[in-house]
Order: sequence, then structure tokens, then C-alpha cells
Amino acid sequence: MEIDPGAPRNAEFSLIDRIRERACSRSDVLLGIGDDAAVLQVPEGHNLVLSTDTLVAGVHFPEDTVPADIGWKALAVNLSDLAAMGATPAWVTLALTLPDADADWLDAFLDGFCELADEFGVALVGGDTTRGPLSITIGAHGFAPAGIALRRDGAGFNDDIWVTGTLGDAAGALLQLQGQGLMSSKLRYRLDRPTPRIAAGIALRDLATAAIDLSDGLLADLGHVLQRSGVGAELDLGRLPTSRTLAEHFPDEQARWRIQLSGGDDYELCFTASPAHALAIEQALAACDTPATVVGRITAGKGLRLATPDGEAFDAGPSAGFEHFAGNA
Repeated sequence: MEIDPGAPRNAEFSLIDRIRERACSRSDVLLGIGDDAAVLQVPEGHNLVLSTDTLVAGVHFPEDTVPADIGWKALAVNLSDLAAMGATPAWVTLALTLPDADADWLDAFLDGFCELADEFGVALVGGDTTRGPLSITIGAHGFAPAGIALRRDGAGFNDDIWVTGTLGDAAGALLQLQGQGLMSSKLRYRLDRPTPRIAAGIALRDLATAAIDLSDGLLADLGHVLQRSGVGAELDLGRLPTSRTLAEHFPDEQARWRIQLSGGDDYELCFTASPAHALAIEQALAACDTPATVVGRITAGKGLRLATPDGEAFDAGPSAGFEHFAGNA
């Protein structure tokens, strides 16, 4: 990890020492934290898969989020990108911008970060620390068998559209934080501690035709798949997977559909696959304890049609999902 010359030298070395002490390692880390760069061994016959995401306080997590949950989420959203590619996670880098050299805050942050890293056997191999408004940038590295990584551009006519888990829980928590009802601890947990669907992504390597993780909302993220694949789609809103907690706190069905379509922060997988693979998908995902639901199908042409359970067209409203530069941060 690099040293910021603007920070007190002893304080910053102390922070880096704390990070190094907590970082797990792997046999394929030939050289990790402590040098100018890491040296890593990619398995023979595999492609390296790399993703980077930045989280900013007040934009990607509420200001009152506890440090352990920030650490968990910062890593989870990056691992979710690897899951969408069908990649096995291996290594991460961590760039921390902190207002102060707060060792207690860092220790708590590392509690959540390392808990998730240990779960997936991910090694922290380097990064950077600097002073400024709180933000976290993580580079996640994984690998997939050569030529096998899932992509966004493979959806084909009449493919089923699937999503894992349930949709809208995290967005519901954000609405509650903004004053729309009493806060649900279950919804807040889904906002603070999303589950990266690594095992599901790996299981789908030979079954899915396209995949994406749901960070900005189903409409926005499925839209990326449709654009890259040159196809259209129809979603059956009555099939959107809904947690009991979300239904209880947001009983208006149409309002709840809008939350599920545009809310974001689900970090579930959306993928397409031939109907002929439906049974194999159900079996593969059941084996890794991941629920999944068919919510629509790929159509010819372009565009996305939303249909109510009785077949009527549904207007989701002006918001198509989270956009960093659209004033909805």
C-alpha cells in the first residue's frame, strides 16, 4: 500500500500495519502488501477478471452506516461484479480515503471487510490510503476458465429472464430512511450487507447466455443487457420475487413494483438462458442454496415492455434506475 505524504507519517504507517495484520493470504499471492506492487499467479488455462468500484459516504451508503457494514458492503459490491461474470474471486486491492487516521474506525471497518473476504477466501494484496472525505475504492480480481466468463451480450430471442433472490429490499430501506414508514431491520440489513452470488455465477457458466448484477435497478441493468445483445424483453411484474418484509412495509402493489424495478442496491444476479435449461438451472442453483425466479423473456426487436398479471402495460414512471450524474444521488 502507498503512503500519502500529506498525512502524519507514524499515523499512516500504523493504519497500514493494521490492515496488513488483518489481511488473509493465499498461495497464489507471490508478493503482497509491503512492496510497490503485488505479484500474483493466475492459474493456467484461466482468464483474469477484474472489476473496480468506488463507494462514497452519503451516495452509496447512508452517513449513519456503521464501519463494519461499510467494510462488508464495499467488498460485496465488487465481488458481485465477479459473480455476474461467473468468476472465482481471488484478490482485492483497497484504496481508503479517510477524514482522519482513526484506528478504531479502521478496525471496525476491517471487521466487516475481513469477515466477507474470509468467507470467499479473498486476499487483500495492496492499495492506498489518503486523507479526504470518506470513500472506498476496491479492485476485485478473479479468474474464470478461458473463454467461459459470462457477458452481457449473449441474450437471444425467447430466452428466459431470471433473477436471483428478492428485489426491492434495499431500496425499501432507503425510502424508510427518507421518512417513508418505520425502519425495518430486515430491509436495512439487505441494504447494508448484500450477498454476492458467487456460487450462483459459477454454476451458471455453462447455462446462462448473458448476465449482470443488479446494482442500479432491474430496469437500468437489464437495459444494459438488452442494448449489448441487440434484443428486447417483456417482464411479468406479477412474478417479481418479493420478500414478505417488503410486502408488509410497502403493501401498495404498483408502488412496490416501481421500487423493485428502479430502486437499485439489490446486488442480485439477472441472467438470461434458454428455456431448455430451466430444470438444469433450478437444480444448479438449488445446490448452492440460491433461489431464482423467471420474471420475463427476451423478445425480437428492441425495447422493454412491462406487463401486469392481467396482461396490461405498466408505466414504471420517469426513473429507470440509479444514475450518478442525474441528481438522484
